[in-house]
Amino acid sequence: MGHMIMNFSANLLGLDNAATPFGLKAMESLQELNPNKETASNAQIMFLCLHAAGLSLIPVSVIAIRASQNASDPTDVFIPCLIVTFVGTMSAMLIVAFKQKINLLQPVIIGWVLSISIVIALLVLYVTSLNADGIKSFSGLLSNGLILFVFLVIVLGGLYKKIDVFDAFIDGAKNGFETAVKIIPYLVGMLVAISMLRTSGTFDVVILGIKNIFVYLGADTRFVEALPTALIRPLSGGAARGMMVDTMTAYGADSFPSKLSGVFQGASDTTFYVIAVYFGSVSIKNTRYAVGAMLLADLVGVCTAISLAYLFFG
Repeated sequence: MGHMIMNFSANLLGLDNAATPFGLKAMESLQELNPNKETASNAQIMFLCLHAAGLSLIPVSVIAIRASQNASDPTDVFIPCLIVTFVGTMSAMLIVAFKQKINLLQPVIIGWVLSISIVIALLVLYVTSLNADGIKSFSGLLSNGLILFVFLVIVLGGLYKKIDVFDAFIDGAKNGFETAVKIIPYLVGMLVAISMLRTSGTFDVVILGIKNIFVYLGADTRFVEALPTALIRPLSGGAARGMMVDTMTAYGADSFPSKLSGVFQGASDTTFYVIAVYFGSVSIKNTRYAVGAMLLADLVGVCTAISLAYLFFG
């Protein structure tokens, strides 16, 4: 539970890379409870689907990139990202719960969902009352404050339990190196696949086809220019970040496609990367319905992001 909570906390703060070590430790812990070591357990699938949905309070990296691209209001994607990640997380939980026949109408589950919903609603109401400088200041203060709080809690917890924090850190670093070596083959495979998709022109063909369909239907096609970020996001966070920057360079940081690509970037995690690395780290070969559930939750997030972009940015 501790590893999973730290993983979700890193996602909440928008710290993409920091969430991975905690997620890998969570998968190792869950694997110890898994009776069939080569098949994903229900708990592992639920954890990964919630992780991939990427509930995030502060899209720090997206705001930083928009600021570096001289956007007039780098924080304007704050609320859309928050809402989209919340909808994606709830969708992932509902999809997996339906598949695993989990009764969600339990007081504990309802209590947690309502509590998180109220906190997010209050945060949205407060942020909407601030101007651009106020939002930027608040997001920086909240993210830095929470990071410092987590650091202090870890150190104080170690002192309370009389644990040598430095030795524990060194042991963790050694284990992390061993885990890194174990997942390198899966990372190489993912990078090769992503490179082939990008250089072969597959994404260009898909984007052109989608655009032609909506042109034929007489619909607004501005969102299509941002779709490369949404399509590459399940494969690679770094590649999606590059797509977002390319969109900003081509259309301007304050354009509709650029803002929507920022919401896409901050609103979900790298589904296939997560599946390859997390399941690969514990040698699971049969992922069952994990891919389908995660992609379905991603689709809900993409549709929600497009709707909110038209609502917020016109």
